[in-house]
Amino acid sequence: MEIKKNITIQKLFWYFIIFSILGLIIETTYGYITMGEMQCRKGLIWGPFCPVYGVGATLLIWALSYTNTKSSFKLFIYGILIGSAIEYLLSYGMEAVLGVRFWDYSYTGKDINGRICILYSLFWGLLSVVLLKGIKPLIDKIIDKIPTKINNIIEIALFIFIIIDIVATGWGVSTYKKRAINGKNYNIQINVEENNIFLKIKNKIETEYFTNERMQAIYPNLRVETDSQSEVWIKDIS
Repeated sequence: MEIKKNITIQKLFWYFIIFSILGLIIETTYGYITMGEMQCRKGLIWGPFCPVYGVGATLLIWALSYTNTKSSFKLFIYGILIGSAIEYLLSYGMEAVLGVRFWDYSYTGKDINGRICILYSLFWGLLSVVLLKGIKPLIDKIIDKIPTKINNIIEIALFIFIIIDIVATGWGVSTYKKRAINGKNYNIQINVEENNIFLKIKNKIETEYFTNERMQAIYPNLRVETDSQSEVWIKDIS
């Protein structure tokens, strides 16, 4: 199924996977350069994925395929506008669904609701030029060389894994947030007399796998809004 300029659904999926991985590398490197320490910048609990970059890059490629890609300046401007809109909507959407913020640019002083800022908007513009002019053509060549049967198997396996990963991430983050906010009042102990095997399994996973230590290591910069409508680091209240 083609959308525009030979951009298929399959290729969009591969763009998401590849740029989620590349985005994690970029984010981790940038964090190390600016903060002087290695921090986990993953978006999903399992695998080397930072889906914000995957979704952003994929939507950029799709949207920009309808523009005049011959002009690098136009790509840069469109990238700033489209990339910023995508980042804002992703931030708002994840906070609406999970009740937490994965990033906040309020410290820059040149932001909109902490969701986007001038510096990262410029990065989106630069990324758009690099994507369309350099990286995308190379990735397309690699994807086209993969035998169809092998490609289909890998795509199905990755798709199933990503879906499970997203569900697990939502569950883990929700558990981590509730435990941090409610503290001792967050009672996840299951009444043994109920003899509900599913609740027991759920309880075991939440207490033994989604531990504060594990979640802090994966999401060191996760923020949540308190009752006083101020944002705090979850790691500081958990």
